Amino acid sequence: MEIFRRCRNSHGEIQWPIPLKTIDPGDIQTYGYQDEVLLMQEITPPARIDNSPVKLSADATWLVCEKICIPGNASLQLELPKSTTSASANTEIFTRFRRLLPQNWPEPKVAAANWTRAGSDLRLSVKSATLANYPRADFYPLPEGETVVGHPKVESRSANEVVFRVPIESASKDLSSIQGLIVFGQSLDGPDRSAWQTPASTIASASSAPSRGILTFLFFGFLGGIILNLMPCVLPVISLKIFGFIQQAGQSRQKILRSGIAFAAGIFAWFIGLAVLLIALKAAGREITWGGFQFTNPYFVLALSVIVLVFALNLFGVFEISLPQGVTRGLVSSTSGQHEAGSFFQGLFATILATPCTAPFLGTALGFAFAQSPAIILLMFVAIAAGMGAPYLLLCAQPAWLRFLPKPGPWMLHVKQFMGFLLLATLLFLLYVVGAQRGLEGAIWASCFLLVISIACWMKGAFVLPTASVAKRTLVLVLMLVLVLASGVYFIGGKFHAANIASADSRLRGDWQAFTPERLQAELEQGHSVFVDFTAAWCLTCKFNEANVLESSAVREAFQRHAIVKLKADWTNGDPVITKLLQQFGRPGVPLYVLYPGKSEEPIVFPELLTKSMLLEKLETTSRAVAAE
Repeated sequence: MEIFRRCRNSHGEIQWPIPLKTIDPGDIQTYGYQDEVLLMQEITPPARIDNSPVKLSADATWLVCEKICIPGNASLQLELPKSTTSASANTEIFTRFRRLLPQNWPEPKVAAANWTRAGSDLRLSVKSATLANYPRADFYPLPEGETVVGHPKVESRSANEVVFRVPIESASKDLSSIQGLIVFGQSLDGPDRSAWQTPASTIASASSAPSRGILTFLFFGFLGGIILNLMPCVLPVISLKIFGFIQQAGQSRQKILRSGIAFAAGIFAWFIGLAVLLIALKAAGREITWGGFQFTNPYFVLALSVIVLVFALNLFGVFEISLPQGVTRGLVSSTSGQHEAGSFFQGLFATILATPCTAPFLGTALGFAFAQSPAIILLMFVAIAAGMGAPYLLLCAQPAWLRFLPKPGPWMLHVKQFMGFLLLATLLFLLYVVGAQRGLEGAIWASCFLLVISIACWMKGAFVLPTASVAKRTLVLVLMLVLVLASGVYFIGGKFHAANIASADSRLRGDWQAFTPERLQAELEQGHSVFVDFTAAWCLTCKFNEANVLESSAVREAFQRHAIVKLKADWTNGDPVITKLLQQFGRPGVPLYVLYPGKSEEPIVFPELLTKSMLLEKLETTSRAVAAE
């Protein structure tokens, strides 16, 4: 059991003993304390103390970690009784942990430190005969601000010099050194270990990171938003907007511009609302992710399936909505694209469908943003919304371009119905996701509920007509409501809820094995190279990479030839262990592809969009390097 603790007190800083470094499953380095730790803090008493007992209080927060980390907090109180003698108590534990407190950097004649930077690596050269005499030495980094550090290691050592290599995964380009501890001893986990704090004068200020770095990530978010328009999960709704543009050809420029702004407003409304929710969850200590936040919930996927079905039935002409204010008509009717409410809800719906997609550039941008302040998270989501809405705003601002679109005519009825089939294709994908989450039985009960929704929509179109009497329309609406509620209680509240969650093993094909941290660690211990595919059933980018790259004959043969163990980390239902690993690699969601060449080698992280040549080249290069060792 590892414990990390921080206390707040106005009477001096906490004196942290030298931590222990552990390697967790997934080749994750953790610095913390095991079993027992004493955090000393100097408290200066008042000049005069009466004979009453002294009461001390503190607010403490901590993380207790084994396979996952669980936060905790408590308000603590301690009463120190008065004594007739001045003898110290608990001297053994205080003496033991005082020996483990890091020391200030020694005099130049004892040790001299020199930082250099080569590409993305920092190198710390320590010239010290004292340090070189110890068999074990390591560098424990204490990065600040936006700096993300890889796994430091000893690069070389001689009779009077030790050189540490510190990989930098994310930092300002002018970073020349980082704060940390030089830990040394007969062993790095024994009671005789010692540590020096690196000189503060060599530390580059993390707060001096240029704004250009943030602007670069915001630009990545903007590009990712543009690319979201091309993702398969969004195309059916985008086609509705294009259909609306065709209808608007020849109309006033002001009306076309209002429609485009309303569509973009729907995009911004969803992204900003999602950003605010994620910021609140992060402030509450919850893990925040992209895509999985919604699509790991089968009830959200089911609700989205209902909306898609209603859209499709409306396009087929099964029913029409003609409520007094016409707002609901804007929600479900693609033929009312000129209506601002309809355009707004189309933009909102398109963005909801976009959330399970991690487009190129988007994963990098969101991975950066989720580790930043609430303001940066909000700015990133605004940048993504701006990218996704930019094509429609541009087209509406230049209505002359609409002349290149075909003129409205009877053919539009057939196009409208064809777009209904596109939405049904989206519905099939959503039902596949439901099946992956709740198994075949869950997908069947969800389909039964959708059938009842279809019957209710048909009743609306067939009997709730303007020419029908008020009594008839009221009766039909009541029957529809009873039908939907009863089927929801029976099929969803009962049958669907009771369906067993689908096992990840049931979706494995070929020689893929289900990922667990223990299995990964066991394979690495045996000297095997391991490739981990972090994926989810609702991730279309993952499915594209699997079909075109990972399951291609050339890549499968390369995996077998190089004896690569293939593990699939299924995030369909939001596994918290996988969530933690995604965040360790700076990714907000799937896809993520990681190649572990060996136990002591740095893992290789691939981009969201894989190519055969990229993967084959890395497999070949890695296998040669491992064989050479």
